[in-house]
Amino acid sequence: MFKIFVVGMLVGVLLFVGGIYFYVASGMAPAATADPPLPFEKKIASKSLKAHIASAGNPQPPVPADEPNMLAGAKIYKDDCAVCHGLPNQPTPAIADNMFPRAPYLWKCKGVTDDPAAETYWKVANGIRLTGMPSFKGELNDTQQWQVSQFLAHADQMPDSARRLLFPDAVPAAAAAMVPAPAK
Repeated sequence: MFKIFVVGMLVGVLLFVGGIYFYVASGMAPAATADPPLPFEKKIASKSLKAHIASAGNPQPPVPADEPNMLAGAKIYKDDCAVCHGLPNQPTPAIADNMFPRAPYLWKCKGVTDDPAAETYWKVANGIRLTGMPSFKGELNDTQQWQVSQFLAHADQMPDSARRLLFPDAVPAAAAAMVPAPAK
């Protein structure tokens, strides 16, 4: 009796794995960015990301969120991040709308500007699998990664020099009104 049960379980597992293989290999699984996500795809990816960041610890930023670092972070953001994540009071970039999952527009509602600098640093340094978010370890040095992370974590306290960099045609006081305070 036990032998029949074990054989039945083994056959069931093999059929399940074979069914998944057939689903993927036959082209029925979503592959295009316009396809809907697989069931539980977002939930599984989100849980894994949160677990990785939590296991990495919460290091204190080695650079302060002062004006020179915020200005450097704003320049890095404008040069390397804005193409996907946008600039304040600008339309969402076309590249972000055509990614799957969509790159978050960081300048309205809840976004990276609500995250601690250490969490953003982890995302900048390591990238996020299956999202299009690359690792910047080979492109930016450690200080630069922290500068952009501090800039995003403190975007609601952006100095005028950083505002002028992001809004070259705006008066700093008017540009201040364009950057929403992060949702708490």
